[in-house]
Order: sequence, then C-alpha cells, then structure tokens
Amino acid sequence: MEINADFSQRSLLHTPQLDWQDSPMKGVRRRVLDRVGKEVARATSVVSYAPDSHFSPHVHTGGEEFIVLEGVFQDEHGDFPTGFYVRNPPQSSHTPGSDDGCIIFVKLWQFDLEDRQAVAIDMNTVPLQDDASRHGVQINTLFQNERETVRLEQWQAGASVSVDTSGGAELLVLEGDFTDHGDTVDTLSWLRLPIGAEFQATAGPAGARVWIKTGHLRYAEQEKTRLP
Repeated sequence: MEINADFSQRSLLHTPQLDWQDSPMKGVRRRVLDRVGKEVARATSVVSYAPDSHFSPHVHTGGEEFIVLEGVFQDEHGDFPTGFYVRNPPQSSHTPGSDDGCIIFVKLWQFDLEDRQAVAIDMNTVPLQDDASRHGVQINTLFQNERETVRLEQWQAGASVSVDTSGGAELLVLEGDFTDHGDTVDTLSWLRLPIGAEFQATAGPAGARVWIKTGHLRYAEQEKTRLP
C-alpha cells in the first residue's frame, strides 16, 4: 500500500480535515499522512486513542517517534502529556495506550536500524535560543545525528523564515500559522518538502511554533526497501 509516497513532491495536509480510519486495535483510529507498506509500514500518521484503549505489547523493529498533541499518552515507561516529543529506537518495545484518551503525531520505520538512542523531551519547558542566522527565530535542537536534525522553532509574528531543504524537510505546526507559496499552514497542518525545494515562509500575526525535521528524506527510498 502506498499513500502520498512520492517523496519528490511537496505535500501539505491540514490534519484536522482528514477522515479518521479505524486501526486493527479497537478504540485506536488514525489519519494517514504518508505510508508505504501494509500493517507494518513506513508511515507518518496522526493517531487517536479513545479512553481506556491500548495496543498490544510490540517491538518497534524500525523505530518510532511521536509528539503528544492532546491528552496523555502512556506506556510502561511513563506518562507523556501534551507537548512531549519521544523517540523509541529500533528494537525498543512497549505497550502503548491512554486511560483518558490522547492524540499523537507518529512516525514509524524512519530510523537508522543501528540507532539505540531513546529521547523523551517536554517541549513545553525546553529553553529556546535565538538563531543567529535567521532573524525572529528561536530554536531548540531536540535530536541530531548524521541522518537528520529535529528542532522546535518559535517564529515571531511576521518573521520571514527559511529552512534548509538540502535533505528534505518536514514541518508540523503546533501553534499559530505561516504562509508558504500562497498556502496558509495553520495549527496541526503538516508540510513535507522534497530535497532542494524552495521554502520561504512568513509567520502569521500570532507567530508560529513549529516542529521541524530536516535531512531525513535522503533515506526515504532506502527505508521503503527494508520493510519486512
């Protein structure tokens, strides 16, 4: 199964407007943003857990990273409220669920298979520093290795912002909005930019708080081929 799987194309999806689809687990639904594979897939999705819903215990052979968008996500490693960014590396395992319900943005099978670095960061409390190369932008680097960089960025109202797309880029708006190529990219909109794409955003009147991943799309075709 391939959904929005041409990584050479710009893709903008306003995730609250997408239909929910049932997953194999009762009480868990998803909005698929891109996907290659069947039930085990290289996938980017927004996933909703109804109250008292849980997945069965499983191993993340290809790794998992997620952002808690609403509610509290839970597993045996702890409770992760809204605003947490979590990376569960390849070969990690857990039993995910939510007592009161939650919504997460999640990416699967997009890791270096040798990566073993776990990350759990509360993005509500991380310090932001001025980016000396981009006026009106503050950043916190959440994760970085030779494959990719993941950042939280705060853009001031009206700021003109560029993003390095030499290895592709992916943006999820957590608060506020910006415009790019005539499109308004508002709260919970997801934008994927192909390698080398032109990007010059203008932050909206309330600014924008944005999760950004860069560099990783150089490996997208390789990731497609290593699925079981």
